[in-house]
Amino acid sequence: MSAAAIAALAVLGGVGAVARHLTVVGVASRSGDQFPLGTLVVNLGGSLVLGMLLGAGITGTTQLLLAGGLLGSYTTFSAWMADSEGLAREGHTSAAAVNIFLSLFAGLLAIVVGRAIGGLF
Repeated sequence: MSAAAIAALAVLGGVGAVARHLTVVGVASRSGDQFPLGTLVVNLGGSLVLGMLLGAGITGTTQLLLAGGLLGSYTTFSAWMADSEGLAREGHTSAAAVNIFLSLFAGLLAIVVGRAIGGLF
């Protein structure tokens, strides 16, 4: 990968991170904080855009910059869903289901364990 592509990846990653923050805060300020609607909006929106990129046949450096840089910092949920959809599309439905459920439950467990460890300090 060229130095210019790496620099673009870093810039787009920053843009995605700022966009995520502004979206989450903006939605939360309008909807309250009883449900993480801002995060849901970010995750579903990122998945939609990533699906559009994949469906449009975007590949190579452009895919890396947009999917990995911009959307990767905006949400990792979109990449997780794309991986799961790819497994299912290729006929690996059991692997797709394991990826979804293991990520959900192991992710929740990791948060619980992390909170417990963090509480020790």
